[in-house]
Amino acid sequence: MNPIDLIDKYYPEENELRHILLTHSRSVADKALQIADRHPELKIDRDFLYEGAMLHDIGIFLTDADGIHCFGTHPYICHGYLGADLMRSEDLPRHALVCERHTGAGLSLEQIVSQELPIPHREMVPVSLEEQIICFADKFYSKTKLDKEKSVEKARKSLERYGEAGLERFDRWCREFL
Repeated sequence: MNPIDLIDKYYPEENELRHILLTHSRSVADKALQIADRHPELKIDRDFLYEGAMLHDIGIFLTDADGIHCFGTHPYICHGYLGADLMRSEDLPRHALVCERHTGAGLSLEQIVSQELPIPHREMVPVSLEEQIICFADKFYSKTKLDKEKSVEKARKSLERYGEAGLERFDRWCREFL
C-alpha cells in the first residue's frame, strides 16, 4: 500500500491543507526512519513505520482548526480517532492504532475522562514500538512552523498540558530513541 494513495483519496486537491499534511508527515516519517536506522536492534518494521508516519494525521480535515486550513466540525483533538476510523474503513487496523494513539504522548483512559476530552473513552497510549516511535517523532514538528524541528525542550514543553504521565513517557523515549 502506498500511503500517498490514501492521502490522494482524502486530500484530492492541491491546496494549503494538503501541503501542510504532506510536509508535516514527511518530516515525521524521516525522523521516525532515522530512529529506526539508529536502533537496528529494535527490528522495526520500516515499511509500516513510513506508512504509519505518513498517515498518522489523515483525520485533520474533519476538524475545525482554521490556522492550518482545516474547516471540519470536530475539535482538533479528535483528529486521531477520526483518522483511526478512516483507516479502519480502509481495512488498515494497525495504521488506525497509530492515528488513534499519537495525540500528546498518548492519552490514557484516565486522562480522557478526568480532562473531559471529547474523544471516545478508551486507552489511546502507543503500544507497539512503531506506534511509540511515530508518536515521539511527531512531537518534534508542528503544522504551523513546517520548516523547523523543535528542540527536545520545546517538544517536551508542548506536552505539559497533557499531564505528567505523557512527560514521563516522552522522557523515556528520549533515553531509548535519541
